[in-house]
Amino acid sequence: MRALDRAQAQQATIAFQHLSEGRPVAALGIARSLVGVAADTPDAQHLLALALLATGEIDAAVVAFEAALALAPAQPAIFANYGRGLRRYGRRAEAGAVWRRMARALPGDATARLEAGLAVLEAGDATAAVAHLREATRLAPQSVRAWHALGNALREADALAEADEVFHHAIALDPGNAALWANLGGVLRLRGRSDAAIEAYAQARACGANDPIVREAEVGALIDALRFDLAFERAESLVADHPEHFGGHTTLAELRWEYGPDAGRDSALAPFREAVARRPETRELALSLVSLLLETRQPGEALERLQRLRREADDPTLVAMQANALQALGRYDEAASAYAEADRALGGTDVHFANAYVRHLLTAGEWAAAARRAEAALAVAPEHQETWAYLATAWRLTQDPREDWLCGFDRFVELMPVDVPRGFASMPAFIAELREALDVLHQARNEPVRQSVRGGSQTPGRLFGRADARIVALEAALTATIERFIARLPKDDTHPYLRRAARSVRYTGSWSVKLWQSGRHANHFHSEGWMSSAFYVALPPSVAAGGDAGALQLGQPPVELGLDLPPRRIIHPREGHLALFPSYLWHGTVPFDDVAPRITVAFDMLPKA
Repeated sequence: MRALDRAQAQQATIAFQHLSEGRPVAALGIARSLVGVAADTPDAQHLLALALLATGEIDAAVVAFEAALALAPAQPAIFANYGRGLRRYGRRAEAGAVWRRMARALPGDATARLEAGLAVLEAGDATAAVAHLREATRLAPQSVRAWHALGNALREADALAEADEVFHHAIALDPGNAALWANLGGVLRLRGRSDAAIEAYAQARACGANDPIVREAEVGALIDALRFDLAFERAESLVADHPEHFGGHTTLAELRWEYGPDAGRDSALAPFREAVARRPETRELALSLVSLLLETRQPGEALERLQRLRREADDPTLVAMQANALQALGRYDEAASAYAEADRALGGTDVHFANAYVRHLLTAGEWAAAARRAEAALAVAPEHQETWAYLATAWRLTQDPREDWLCGFDRFVELMPVDVPRGFASMPAFIAELREALDVLHQARNEPVRQSVRGGSQTPGRLFGRADARIVALEAALTATIERFIARLPKDDTHPYLRRAARSVRYTGSWSVKLWQSGRHANHFHSEGWMSSAFYVALPPSVAAGGDAGALQLGQPPVELGLDLPPRRIIHPREGHLALFPSYLWHGTVPFDDVAPRITVAFDMLPKA
């Protein structure tokens, strides 16, 4: 491997100075001259690659980086700059491949392992990231950055207990690191340990964190812990200190909607509207309000605001949102034009837009087109539960036999008795104690904004993980029941549900719902699960009697689609029993007239490796 001579090295130093001072064109001229006389030196090729990156010539930079690595295949600086450059230009998959090459070429290099882990984590492969980052912490046990990255990867892999331990280890190395405390708070919230999460966020603030995202998360932890007065105080302080931060306004609006003295009324969104009026130039704030208006089923106002925003500065995302608003208003011809316009920019790349378009096509009676578009979306995101839900409906409408293959209402859906949890004399005795635990958590005055509940309350945060022996016992008993059910599922590597089955599950969300008189669940699916559930804690007399009131209905799409299809299967709930079904199946409940509430515990699951 030849090095630059003294004169060439001096020219390279000048070029690097140009780069550091923001003169990339001058640096590029010197780099090209050096490559002209010293193409067989890795330093010249590396300099050329960096200069090309700085001028935005990314494809040419890739060629130069590859030439440099061909001459110096184990040079960490070349790999590092190559990977970072690709990541900076949004070419994340290629960046990940570069970091993985670096890890193979330099197996004992902690930086290589760390950067490889960060790259593959950014690309969405948390399992591979954990493997790289474990090795990085082994090679550099004092590296706070490596431990921090490992904690984040474990959190994404849903290995929450280990992530908790890793963040505590990193904090022991650097106790004044606010970001570590904040990330620990996030893990503790996911574990259902809201009080400990609040303490972690307090430590983050004591270490100087005033980031609005951290403060927003702290409000969430306070809600989880049922400390509503302080949650209101902190949320109002957040929007006062950071009036441009849309997340704070959304959090405050949802808090007022669900727990405020005028819960569910229009006043919940009033401060948000005022904030947008005071800062009309902050588009992210305005767009977040529009999203919340759509979520709270106020498409008329959402459409008016979108029209104003489009007049100021248009883009395909606004067109797609306007299409959704028109669809919700029943203005289907106008919606069709807007979807077609947005499709030219977003079609094939944005799975959420693709699903909205499928929903429109189903409403418009273009069922075969809806099926084709859903199948194309699944080629991009094969495990997207919403797309499978719409595809099942399209197949049903076109009388495609694959609907039965996919949904398996008689094969994949079951109501099972749950064994009496350990330490309790009987299921009725356990249910009585469990209901006491749940009643304490049901303090909402209105249904949550973004859920299927209509006329009822939902517990905040994650239910499983709370330090209550009755909830811990329930989780253990449910897991045993679920494992028995999974063991009976058939094997089929071609099926989107069956191919993912493992011996057990991990819970990605858990909550309780208390439906009030005339309450129900709107038909919906679960985006965060593979398998979903309902465990029946308390049933009103009319529901316990076995009629259709309060029953669980599966396979009926939302009424908003206007398809008038009956459910494919109806399950009559029984206390102490657990309903299990694929997360992509449409499911909802029939309203009931009793004064007594209908109480369930529900949760989403993913296969546990």
